[in-house]
Amino acid sequence: MEYTVQKLGRLAGISTRTLRYYDEIGILKPARINSSGYRIYGQAEVDRLQQILFYRELGVGLEQIKEIVTDPAFNAAAALREHREQLLDRRRQLDLLIASVEMTIAASEGRRTMSDQEKFEGFKQKLIDDNERKYGKEIREKYGEETVNRSNGKLKNMTKEEHERLTRLSEELERTLAEAFAGGDPASEIAQRAADLHRQWLSFYWPEYTKEAHAGLARMYVDDERFKAHYDAKQPGTAEFLRDAIRIYAGVQA
Repeated sequence: MEYTVQKLGRLAGISTRTLRYYDEIGILKPARINSSGYRIYGQAEVDRLQQILFYRELGVGLEQIKEIVTDPAFNAAAALREHREQLLDRRRQLDLLIASVEMTIAASEGRRTMSDQEKFEGFKQKLIDDNERKYGKEIREKYGEETVNRSNGKLKNMTKEEHERLTRLSEELERTLAEAFAGGDPASEIAQRAADLHRQWLSFYWPEYTKEAHAGLARMYVDDERFKAHYDAKQPGTAEFLRDAIRIYAGVQA
């Protein structure tokens, strides 16, 4: 079956402007343009649009989606299986958060007691699951199963106070890194302050700290496009700047 841009937009629940934009950036071209100048989409384009919307729902940016779906090696069936696993992970996360809300309601109504540990279990498990989904394979290959499992266990057993400190530390690290990057010198005092805050932030996740591992992680922030995209989201070049600051902090040569 074939669709005009209006019909495909209605079918998928998105605007015609979005479809035209997808055409402009080359992520979803129509199968053909008819004699009247209308974009016409066939089954292959419908299937690709479904994949695009799956990735969008999972929070993947359009540039990365384009790289994925236009890759000659792209396997639609394998991608669907991956989507399914990620959606199941999200459902498990939501189930944990719903259970936490229900326990909180019961505690507020005097029907049960709830420890401070229980109040944060859902949030911590979500963080673990998010990290596993995004980076689990690479991290396990680099550091090993035992190290990653110990790290997840440390995060899961975090107290309320530790969770609050981690949140404040993450915010301070983001502010300090942005200010240091604006200065442009990874050896500056404020850049080294950012590197030290990063070390403190890691202490909430890593069972033990080494300078070599710290520098190795910073290198991965640049080598892995997903980490790089995260740090470069507001200011391109931030990942490289942080890597260089951490190398200096750790005393590790490039």
